[in-house]
Amino acid sequence: MTGTEALSARGRLARSAAFASISVAIVLVALKLWASARTGSVAMLGSLADSALDLVASLVTLFGVIYAAMPADRNHRFGHGKAEAIAAIVQVVLIALSAFALAVRSIQQWIEDAPVGEAPTGIGVSLVAIALTFALLAWQRYVLARTGSVAIRTDHVHYQADLLLNLAVIAALVLQTQIGWGKADAVFGLGIAAWLAYGAWGASQEAVDHLMDREWPEEKRRAFVERAATHPELSNLHDLRTRTAGNRDFAQFHVDLPGTMTVSEAHDIIDRVEADLLDAFPGTELLIHIDPQGHVDEPDNPLVETDEFEELEDDTP
Repeated sequence: MTGTEALSARGRLARSAAFASISVAIVLVALKLWASARTGSVAMLGSLADSALDLVASLVTLFGVIYAAMPADRNHRFGHGKAEAIAAIVQVVLIALSAFALAVRSIQQWIEDAPVGEAPTGIGVSLVAIALTFALLAWQRYVLARTGSVAIRTDHVHYQADLLLNLAVIAALVLQTQIGWGKADAVFGLGIAAWLAYGAWGASQEAVDHLMDREWPEEKRRAFVERAATHPELSNLHDLRTRTAGNRDFAQFHVDLPGTMTVSEAHDIIDRVEADLLDAFPGTELLIHIDPQGHVDEPDNPLVETDEFEELEDDTP
């Protein structure tokens, strides 16, 4: 599969996950709206708010993955991958606002000490929500394993939290109606609000990393260097820079080649290196700069990777 085909396949999978989450969110909003009206539970209201937020966030995710999958154009030479990170940031803002509103409503419920209504209705709806959420999470995990989409990953965080939210709703209804703990609904509402806020903070980190062009994780970067080290021509690879934007990876580095080598010979070597690296890291955009051996750059930052190659050579039996 070529790099273009790999990116296209990733885009299709990401869109399928976005459409699936939208479908589940629509069903859950309808069910929880009905259950909230029947029970009057603030925990159920919080779960409804979260599902409504999931619907909006999933729509944002769909926009993000569709836009991110668009090919590079005249005004976006590096593609549109960061649209996914922007979509994730929008989701984080929505989650934070929802958590704040739910916390305020829970405090009001605590003060008013209002009873809840039909607990069986709320419990039944929550069980249906749990079943649908399990199915969606399974598909999202499948998609994430093949795309690494930051927008889908943030959406995945929402629905992981939904499992706990729905269990919390069940616990609140049982404790308040069966055991008589009058503050249970408000307490679980506050707990849900805190969980949403925590999830928003965690989900924001990867999106910010994409927007700030953070280097690849150390394990992935190391794997890239190890693959490059199998080519003796790259024994002095240096100035390696990596980043990720949406579903596309970028890597660039310098390599020393003999100054007597012709342009055509150097081009053939780099072509072979690129083909091998892309086989191991499909969909990556590579930029390789050739330096004549003996040339010394004055880098602004200490990015020389030679030490990593020396460690690899020392480990080779």
